[in-house]
Amino acid sequence: MTAGQNAFVIAVDGPAASGKGTIATRLGALYGYPVLDSGLLYRAVGVQLLEAGGDLDDSAAAAALASKLDPARLEDPEVRTRRAGEAASRVAAHTPVRAALRDFQQRFARQVPGAVIDGRDIGTVIAPWAPAKMFVTATPRVRADRRWRQLSAQGEAVSYEDVLADILLRDQRDSGRADSPMVAAPDAVLLDTTEMDIDRAFDAARRIVETARARQDQS
Repeated sequence: MTAGQNAFVIAVDGPAASGKGTIATRLGALYGYPVLDSGLLYRAVGVQLLEAGGDLDDSAAAAALASKLDPARLEDPEVRTRRAGEAASRVAAHTPVRAALRDFQQRFARQVPGAVIDGRDIGTVIAPWAPAKMFVTATPRVRADRRWRQLSAQGEAVSYEDVLADILLRDQRDSGRADSPMVAAPDAVLLDTTEMDIDRAFDAARRIVETARARQDQS
């Protein structure tokens, strides 16, 4: 058994605006576990690179920022903007960036008694030992509508059509990158939230976790 396997890790993977972030937050509150939105790490790196006047396609520059990322930047409202989401999708494709952030995420996952992490490669790369894994998804149009409403509430003027185009592009980037592509782990439970409100989605996620906890108790 490797280090970290004593921790009960809940891996919540899935594409943008699938509901995984809210589900992860609620699961953390329910079980008293710390929660990490791994996407914010990539968003923070992208935002810092843009602020420095850098090129999002500059792998070395992005990796340098990732290696010294201040966790406090995750609280910056700027990392939740549409611009940050686009930047995150681009810097996340760089293998050196992913390597620089991997240790941070794995240290978080090894916390005892447990942790909740949401992202795109948690169950496959960051914490493949996680006893509870789910892949949260929804149709692109439903996800675009959710993200458009979220951005509008934040005061960002953007059309639904532009948000849908962003969603489709990010899906393509995330699932098509060579390093740690977005894919459901073989042992992850698929949770399609297309027809669910957040309460129903959370209840379904809670049942997935409870099943995993019972399975672990029996082993």
